[in-house]
Amino acid sequence: MSASTESGVVEAVGKELFIGGKWVAAESGKTFPVVDPATGKELCHVADASPADGVAALDAAVAAQADFAKMAPRERGEILRRAYELLMKRQDELALLMTLEMGKPLAESKGEIAYAAEFFRWFAEEAVRIDGGYATAPNGSGRFLITKQPVGPTLLITPWNFPMAMGTRKIGPAIAAGCTSVLKPAAQTPLSMLALAGILAEAGLPEGVLNVVTTSDSGGVMEPLIRDGRARKLSFTGSTGVGRKLLEQCADKILRTSMELGGNAPFLVFDDADMDAAVEGAMQAKMRNIGEACTAANRFYVQRGVVEEFARRLTERMRALPMGRGTEKDVVVGPLIDEKAVEKVTELVKDATDRGAKVLTGGSGVDGPGHFYQATVLTDVPQEARLTHEEIFGPVAPITPFDTEEEAVAKANDTEFGLVSYVFTSDLKRALRVSEALEAGMIGLNQGIVSNPAAPFGGIKQSGLGREGGSVGIDEFLETKYIAVAL
Repeated sequence: MSASTESGVVEAVGKELFIGGKWVAAESGKTFPVVDPATGKELCHVADASPADGVAALDAAVAAQADFAKMAPRERGEILRRAYELLMKRQDELALLMTLEMGKPLAESKGEIAYAAEFFRWFAEEAVRIDGGYATAPNGSGRFLITKQPVGPTLLITPWNFPMAMGTRKIGPAIAAGCTSVLKPAAQTPLSMLALAGILAEAGLPEGVLNVVTTSDSGGVMEPLIRDGRARKLSFTGSTGVGRKLLEQCADKILRTSMELGGNAPFLVFDDADMDAAVEGAMQAKMRNIGEACTAANRFYVQRGVVEEFARRLTERMRALPMGRGTEKDVVVGPLIDEKAVEKVTELVKDATDRGAKVLTGGSGVDGPGHFYQATVLTDVPQEARLTHEEIFGPVAPITPFDTEEEAVAKANDTEFGLVSYVFTSDLKRALRVSEALEAGMIGLNQGIVSNPAAPFGGIKQSGLGREGGSVGIDEFLETKYIAVAL
């Protein structure tokens, strides 16, 4: 990839705040850098919003809400459909932009653009399917009319690890439902959302419906908006710790919330599993996004009779993965997002090995520029190791043997999180028993990827509240109104 091509896609993106349909500088004139995690070099600077800029964005969303709520559902859907087509048309450029700011291999970035676009196509179709009801009162004296209306202006906060898809997963249903919004992307990866703001404007989205504020002071900018009272919903994807603080803030004005928080996904392999499928599923569940995903397999529990074979085959696959900058040909393992991420993974692996875990491959960072960590497989990982209780968010696969189905389920459920679990078995009855017993909002049964725009995404316990995607995703942005009619 030539330097001129890379600089071209970065230069094409607006670097200011997108408020009221216009690109505006931050009130203070300040900016902050966006850094390529593979090289440590700055890509560009973007506007650094202040709390006053955030209020201006909310002002624009509030001003646009009434008219946008009245827009015909078909028209809202057509805007999303046009945006879907523009995303797919510019898939290559947008994928390169994502790889430069986030680090994931180019092939994965292209996959994410397609995945992100699909949320717009899905919710374009859901916009015209917002339904209600008509019923006779049980005593026959009246009628019930049920209608659904937009919840109102919304606040959207997206993470750095899926910088385009996590935006479209929130923006899509908000637009389909008739809600305006203020979106704050992660400071590490703001360029994808700035590019998307331009695309939606080109697709005909009215001014003020989507406002994007980039900032290095997330809490300082967003907390006043949460406590303002005019926004009526917050949708957040990120860590459980931050989500907990946001829920406390939302309680002040009783905001509707959607929270997609942390994960600690168990990956169960029973001795009757198709080993080819299990290893392939493990590679997908572990190495998607370099392991930096809330859905990433975090703990591998493998039945003792097949644990050696599984560990050997997984090690062979992990050891063979090419590492490098995501723009390089055939690279699978790109950089982690920053040096703090490398330090965390290093600490977790050291803690496990200090407690007796064995390193089959990898096990350390990489010297030189960028934030790289080797693809790693650990065996004999004790249950008390930190990486069985904390999100790794890196390319590390810790394997622990188990003997019985009951033991596997107990270990899998021994966590405060409940986002996704993976199960590999050829026994249908066991598959159903275990799937029902696992405490998770999603189950990958003999497959390593669960994300799909047409399916409800979300967790239980401390992995979050609500669902995104599927036929229920739009309901998170709608209020149900009951009208009593006397006869």
